[in-house]
Amino acid sequence: MHIINSLFTAFLMYSRIPMPNVEWNEENRRYSLCFFPLIGGIIGGLILLWYKICIILNLEGLIFASVCVAVPILVTGGIHLDGFCDVCDAKASCCSRNRMLEIMSDSHIGAFAAIKLGVYLLLQTGIFFEIYEIGNAELMQICALTFIQSRALSGIAAVIFRCAKDSGTLRQLSKPAHKAITIAVEIFFVLLTCTAMLIINLICGIGAVVGATLTFLYYRIFSYKMFDGITGDLAGYFLQLCELVGPGFAVLACAIGKVFL
Repeated sequence: MHIINSLFTAFLMYSRIPMPNVEWNEENRRYSLCFFPLIGGIIGGLILLWYKICIILNLEGLIFASVCVAVPILVTGGIHLDGFCDVCDAKASCCSRNRMLEIMSDSHIGAFAAIKLGVYLLLQTGIFFEIYEIGNAELMQICALTFIQSRALSGIAAVIFRCAKDSGTLRQLSKPAHKAITIAVEIFFVLLTCTAMLIINLICGIGAVVGATLTFLYYRIFSYKMFDGITGDLAGYFLQLCELVGPGFAVLACAIGKVFL
């Protein structure tokens, strides 16, 4: 029963998909991170379904890209994008570690976060538009898998990286987590998505895997250097970057492959 409740807890925390309400206790959070990638699977599935609809109806690329950008926000309620904005504000402040942590806890959005949010959404729209214009279904499948991969990597980081604070949502989820099982499940999802990407299209798959790997390494170095650990906001920041860089590198690899191969 605790496993089912952990599933409900993960979806209640990280999505707006209706689920039965369960008590917020450590037992019900023990395996929550294991189910985190499933939300990415739903997002990726919806985007692939939208891709099929757009192809059938011969819709324009901008309409396709706009909906693709909106789908993750609608499914998650923007929780990860909120963390992205908070970290952008904190980074731009150039303050001390403690002050940056205070800024990230502030519910208000600053000018720098608004600017970088606009740039982020513009770049993501451009990437999805390019995917649609290329008309490569394999590339679209790889990009859909990045939503699972990013959450699996985030789950690994949640249990193996040091927390910057003794409180917060990330701490509440990572502290009671069964570390061995969580790491094993998340590694399974990472290996599954990486293998699937490489099988679907070797060149584009390599691009996506390299992009995710570099983003994960950046997450570790950046978080420890500036904050001495990770927080829920930093986890959201990483997730958003991973979902931008992974598809971006896949598109870039596809373009390079066409030129040189």
